[in-house]
Amino acid sequence: MNPLHWSFRTRYLLGFLACAGLIGYAIYVQFVERLMPCPFCILQRIAFAALGVVFLVGGLHAPRGSGGRRTYGVFASLASLAGIAIAGRHVMVQLNPPPVSTCSGGLDFLVAMNGWPGAIRKVLTASGDCSNIDWTFLGLTMPMWSLLWFVLLGAWALWAALGRKVTR
Repeated sequence: MNPLHWSFRTRYLLGFLACAGLIGYAIYVQFVERLMPCPFCILQRIAFAALGVVFLVGGLHAPRGSGGRRTYGVFASLASLAGIAIAGRHVMVQLNPPPVSTCSGGLDFLVAMNGWPGAIRKVLTASGDCSNIDWTFLGLTMPMWSLLWFVLLGAWALWAALGRKVTR
């Protein structure tokens, strides 16, 4: 099926699945690969979650009029722009690291020092170092990939919201 003929509902539900997949991968990397998130990572997850909620609600609602679709496009753009700002700042920090590191121990160290409840609290409050580059794929760091995904998903949301109306 040609993506140009996909309905608003299909496009927005696919956007939701992309956001859910990205958050799922971030959680996998954190808990299976033991790569601790930093505060920027947590904020990016929140921005992906906000964008995903807009995609999900828009996809389930699937307004027939262009006004409703444009409204979802605006909300998706705002969430995407927030994510672009956060990921962009994270990329800047990685490319120009501060002189003082904010590193912390691994999960085993956190559990040993704080017990499981304290370790969970530290993980959720982001204990990783924002300037460390611990993960790359095709030469791009995780925040670089996040930045790319925010741009692509923002463009996807606008294309679905502003494109011609498909009745399927």
